[in-house]
Amino acid sequence: MEKSLWARMVEHKYMYLLVFPLLMFYILFEYVPLYGLQLAFKEFNFAEGVWGSEWIGLANFREISLLDDFWTAFRNTIIIALGRLIFEFPVPIVVALLLNEVRKARLKKFYQVVYTFPHFLSWVIVSGILVNFLGSFGVLNQLLDMAGFEKVNLLVDPESFRGLLFGSSIWKDMGWGTIIYLAAIAGINPSLYEAASIDGANRFQQMRYITWPSLKSTVVILLILQIGNTMSSGGSGFDQIFNLYNPAVYEKADILDTYVYRRTFSVGDSYGTSTAVGLFKSIINLGLLVAANRAAKKLGQDGLY
Repeated sequence: MEKSLWARMVEHKYMYLLVFPLLMFYILFEYVPLYGLQLAFKEFNFAEGVWGSEWIGLANFREISLLDDFWTAFRNTIIIALGRLIFEFPVPIVVALLLNEVRKARLKKFYQVVYTFPHFLSWVIVSGILVNFLGSFGVLNQLLDMAGFEKVNLLVDPESFRGLLFGSSIWKDMGWGTIIYLAAIAGINPSLYEAASIDGANRFQQMRYITWPSLKSTVVILLILQIGNTMSSGGSGFDQIFNLYNPAVYEKADILDTYVYRRTFSVGDSYGTSTAVGLFKSIINLGLLVAANRAAKKLGQDGLY
């Protein structure tokens, strides 16, 4: 006789207790806030609250569609997220493959620590380091001045700011990104390498025909998640940009998240338009996630669902 759901939950109660904190986190911070999405279709009134505010249909969406700043931030979000896919996403894969080829265990652990440590520095600290090195009175400009060259300030140069974003993000997070790939590589049966070695395959051929095929499914899943995260703060890098950007680079660095933050808390704009931007981002992310998953399945991969 098949056990009831409640009986199975009681039987595996400790596993459910382990899941409970994570479940509560998502309920409190992901699902409960969905109540506020109705503000995208309302004119928020502090006296009446969210529920009592007047419905105005798609007026907030029409308003943001007429703002040039919104479309500039939208374009920057797409460009920066695409740049992260092209320049940042492959780096942890390459680093993981290279680390896997290090034969000495102590040296391999040393490299992992060196590459992973920057991840634990907040962007507040990293931005402070970059300002001290690259700012108007930073180390770089002092050295250039001593050598008789003209000073440069990459932090206020719109043309170089995106490159600075990608470079600093790679330095900070590439080691952390390799952890998942190294875990996947660790699950590969060693006998495959032994058989390949007996057949005369060198290390590069073993990487190409054993390591990479075994790693490919993990790469595809993380790529789908990254594409589905394009418009969110994680995909475009809100924390990094917020701590590094300034009015001089708004044209190239202002993304939708920083745009919403500035309009809501600095300009004092309507909460309705800010919510409309957030909903707009979520709809695009959903579409990209579904499209990426379908594309992966058509290419013969498992996908997310």
